Amino acid sequence: MTSPATTDRVPPQLSAGPRPAQGPAADEGLARRLRALACTAPLHDLDARKANLAGEYSVYGMAEVALAAIDLVTLNMDFDTGADHEQVVARLVPRIAAQAPHRSTAEHERVARWVLENLINVGSVDRGFRAVYGTFAPDGTYVRRDYDFKLIEEVPGPGGTVYLRTTDEAVNVLVGALDTDVTSAQIAAEVKLEVLISRGRLADAQLAAEQARYRTVQYSESLRRALEATRRNVRAVDWLNTVPDMIAEALDHVAERYRHENAILTNIRKARDETEEPEHKRRAAELVDIVKDCIRRHTQLQSRLLEAGPLFRAEQDRQAFATPAAASGIDLYGHLVAPVLPLSLEQAIRVTDAFFARGTGPRTPVSVRVGDLVDILLTPPVEREHLGAEMPEPDLIATPDDSRFSEEQLAAATELLDLPPDAPRRLSGLLAEARRTGDPDLAYLVALLAVHAASPAVGTAYRQGEEKLLFAVDDGTELDDPEFGGADLIVGTALLDAAGMAADRTEAA
Repeated sequence: MTSPATTDRVPPQLSAGPRPAQGPAADEGLARRLRALACTAPLHDLDARKANLAGEYSVYGMAEVALAAIDLVTLNMDFDTGADHEQVVARLVPRIAAQAPHRSTAEHERVARWVLENLINVGSVDRGFRAVYGTFAPDGTYVRRDYDFKLIEEVPGPGGTVYLRTTDEAVNVLVGALDTDVTSAQIAAEVKLEVLISRGRLADAQLAAEQARYRTVQYSESLRRALEATRRNVRAVDWLNTVPDMIAEALDHVAERYRHENAILTNIRKARDETEEPEHKRRAAELVDIVKDCIRRHTQLQSRLLEAGPLFRAEQDRQAFATPAAASGIDLYGHLVAPVLPLSLEQAIRVTDAFFARGTGPRTPVSVRVGDLVDILLTPPVEREHLGAEMPEPDLIATPDDSRFSEEQLAAATELLDLPPDAPRRLSGLLAEARRTGDPDLAYLVALLAVHAASPAVGTAYRQGEEKLLFAVDDGTELDDPEFGGADLIVGTALLDAAGMAADRTEAA
């Protein structure tokens, strides 16, 4: 007979209620692994889709060829250029031929091009991959997120050429990690490499050396992207804190890596010279080449780091003093709103329809793949509210009035500058009259308005229906004033052609 204590006993982990979602740190670790799994999905998809090719291609290991292609592109990248498309295909053909030596060379080349094009994802609009994974929000709800990434991308080169470059995600596929800090991963790889060499495990040391070289490439990519963004728009990169800190850390990193790599190179050569086994000599010779390549890449990275500061200053000067574009923009008020407001609704609709039909940009077409088309056609329509979604109540905050001049001062300056059209005045006289009011800031406001009137926007005032316009002209007379210097401008008021404006509106209507 079973005792009640045995039958009624329930493990504590089953007796409790539903366990809550784990904390943000644990969920972030899961999200990293899901993104790492997503980066390998395109490689597995190659083996799944090779049956769709015309012919018998089951003998080829497409994922193996894809990894070899990523490896070739990564190691043939330089700081400014990338790998040549045709050279990568040519170097992939011998590996593919080893899998099926009885097949023709044309078939081997076709497989290489097919794998490379799928890694670039030529058939998509943005040539990228997308994966969907789920995480938990702070309130415990399950949220699905999109993860967009690329493995190999095409970048323009000099003379109209196109190069191939691997992304951070592709490098992470090679080294088996995702979102790893570059500096810490590089230091760990160097220490691991030095320990393996000192213990004579040259086969494992070669793998560690290749991983260290991948991390060096990834570090150079981070700097290259920052410099490219600076060339496009210097304001898009934080050159006050982020980039200077990165450059300083990278220079310290390169100096430390030099010491490690030279010591490692000495140990490798010692192991190569002392060993009697041919296999160890071959491994040691290969390691010497890899570490030399790491030193070359660090030398190149150091030179780019030293050039980053002068490049920023040169781009800042170039973009700050660049000549603005000569193309005139569209004045929506003068060209559209002012002529349309007096019209009837029927006449105004014709004008607005013509404007917005040509004023909006082109739409990105929906993907034309058959699978996407079937999904679009078979997806049931989503029921929508008649009045649309409820708009959130905005949280408005009153902005403080930090202007130097008050409304009363602006009114006084405007009244002072309301001159008759046939009686212009000197700026020196206006400043003296402003000081007689007893307000010390009024003279500054009058001087500011007069300088602004030296280049009046006549066309804008004409289109907006202004009747008169303040202008200022420099006739070469020097301003004699205790507070201001420069020219003693002639300030006056010009009347605009109201009849001409009415005629223009009628023609526009």
